[in-house]
Amino acid sequence: MKIAWLGLVLSLCAGAGAAQEVASVGVGAVLRGLDKINGQARDIDLSNGEANEFGRLTVELAQCRYPEGNPAGDAYAFMTIRETASGRELFSGWMLASSPALNALEHPRYDVWVLRCKI
Repeated sequence: MKIAWLGLVLSLCAGAGAAQEVASVGVGAVLRGLDKINGQARDIDLSNGEANEFGRLTVELAQCRYPEGNPAGDAYAFMTIRETASGRELFSGWMLASSPALNALEHPRYDVWVLRCKI
């Protein structure tokens, strides 16, 4: 499933145009977290391989990529999101900045999505 998802992500990015054929790896990513109960949103600034807590979640960024020659272009990041207390994995996979609902965290209280890569 993860390999098929990665293939889809890479084909979407590669099909965006000749100038965006190769993905570059950023040094990290800026994510946004939303607490749906109190309506508060917070940006989460992570480096590759780093984890940070957001509410009752631990968000870990493995890698952020963006189209070559277009660092402001569509970012996609591989993240793992767990419940902090239990360590139970809630999400693991690639998330696209332009289509966060395509592969989203499903949680009754929190939303987390990618804004952009850090270069």
